[in-house]
Amino acid sequence: MTTDSAFSPTGKRNALLAIAVGGGIAGVVDLAQACILFGWDIPLAIAGGLLGPQAFRGGAGTYVLGVFLHFFIACSAAAVYYGASRRLAFLTEHPLVCGLFFGGAVQEVMNLVVLPLSALHARGPYQLHDLIQGLLIHMVVVGLPISFSVRWFAK
Repeated sequence: MTTDSAFSPTGKRNALLAIAVGGGIAGVVDLAQACILFGWDIPLAIAGGLLGPQAFRGGAGTYVLGVFLHFFIACSAAAVYYGASRRLAFLTEHPLVCGLFFGGAVQEVMNLVVLPLSALHARGPYQLHDLIQGLLIHMVVVGLPISFSVRWFAK
């Protein structure tokens, strides 16, 4: 019989809790800051990644789709961090530093991979101020909630 908590029922519950709480907090704070900085139509832009430019003319359904996609991405990032933390113990041992780096990595993956491949085909050139602002914000509001949630719930 294995004693590895990742295979026990409580290990699964802890994994889901770590991912849900980390992704949920990161999703709420990130969406709130984006709406404050860029306007309350941000969920339409997120939906535009899947639907294309016509999403900006969408209604309530498109708005809800954008919010759903935002939380899906945040929880996916939390799942990636959780999965990596099962093999790389330092991710849970040093959540401050690792969370900051992870948040920066999430920002760069979004800028360099997800946005260019999206239906909006968003790509640079970016202004340095915008790159630095996005990097710093995501380091704090995405990376830290995820890393500390994984440390707290997935022991």
